[in-house]
Amino acid sequence: MATMVNKGDGAWMLVSSLLVLMMSVPGLALFYGGLVRTKNMLSVLMQVFMIVSIAGLVWCCWGYSMAFTSGSTPFVGGFSKAFLIGVTSGTYGATFSNNVYLPELVFVVFQMTFAMITPALIVGAFAERVKFSALMIFIVLWMTVVYFPIAHMVWYWAGPDFLPDAPTDYGYLWGMGALDFAGGTVVHINAGVAGLVGCLMIGKRLGFGKEATPPHSLTMTMIGASLLWVGWFGFNAGSNLEVNGVTAVAFVNTMVATCAAAVSWSIIEQIHHGKPSMLGAATGAVAGLVAITPASGFGAPMTSIVLGLLVSPVCYFFVSVVKNKLKYDDTLDVFGVHCIGGIFGAIATGIVADPSLGGQGVLDYTVFPYKVAEYHMGAQVITQIKAVLLTIVWSGVGSAVLYFIVDKIFGLRPTEEAEREGLDITEHGERAYNM
Repeated sequence: MATMVNKGDGAWMLVSSLLVLMMSVPGLALFYGGLVRTKNMLSVLMQVFMIVSIAGLVWCCWGYSMAFTSGSTPFVGGFSKAFLIGVTSGTYGATFSNNVYLPELVFVVFQMTFAMITPALIVGAFAERVKFSALMIFIVLWMTVVYFPIAHMVWYWAGPDFLPDAPTDYGYLWGMGALDFAGGTVVHINAGVAGLVGCLMIGKRLGFGKEATPPHSLTMTMIGASLLWVGWFGFNAGSNLEVNGVTAVAFVNTMVATCAAAVSWSIIEQIHHGKPSMLGAATGAVAGLVAITPASGFGAPMTSIVLGLLVSPVCYFFVSVVKNKLKYDDTLDVFGVHCIGGIFGAIATGIVADPSLGGQGVLDYTVFPYKVAEYHMGAQVITQIKAVLLTIVWSGVGSAVLYFIVDKIFGLRPTEEAEREGLDITEHGERAYNM
């Protein structure tokens, strides 16, 4: 078995793991932190930093096993590898190529970084108005009830021994044929729905719609967005699990879709407001990154550019029109960018993956060695829609129940006085800036 391990693939996957970690801390932390008011900057940094830390522990204890082992149902794995039992330097996991393997610990740490950033995305929806301790408890429960099952449904694809020559056990959505190369459903729709439910159940910020709440540092937000962009190559190209032509496809698609979305958002702002903003360009880039995530290894560069150009108007509409019309307080537009962008990208994956448009098609995993299966765009789009709807329902219902329980026992919202003073002082006893 060890002779089948490619050292270059292993090195790339470890580098990709570092890139995805960089997306959370410092990337997401700075992106979110720059968008809130000065009195809450440190609280957002602390929330992201500690979610990443806690998620890593939860992943090793039971998350990896729940997501990537066989279970009694296709909706969630079991506990055969809880606390990483049996996972050593001598165990291996399959990649998508025939007879190519990775050290299992490399796969564990790569997927760990996805489990770290996904719950961290949620906090942007109700930033500036949530208690730290209650949020941490919610995150542990949410990962267990929502994230790990969806990760299993979408990405679990191996036989009992996690090897490609016995592909007899699938997660529910994988078995259905849903395509999600790097996490459109698992990460972005999942977190975006949880964020929307959270902002609705926790309620609006004090003074919402009456007091100005401008970002305190767009410089930090731009730095954070740039770090997200760089790290996203590990997120998307790393999800191929090895280095080959598809890795390059995912890398290039990620680059050009992001460029197109940033340009598209700026053009829309120029038309709508007469001025393109730095915040808009950064938001557009993130929308492009989100949309290309599920399609990154399936599409072609030119269709990825079209995807990037189209996702920004869709997200812009939800961020600037729908949110204002419905008056929900999604502080940092987690729903409008991540959920809506993720839905757009997940459904569009069924289109751009078509070989007639230069896409990669899909492999038939029922035979070994694998081969490209016949592609039917309409049927695939329907499958993608089913996967999106299941993710929305699972995340929405599961998140709502967990918010309700945690709020009743611990209380999610700080006092009005604490919220007015700022969470930096009231929750952590320190300030981001000493004037």
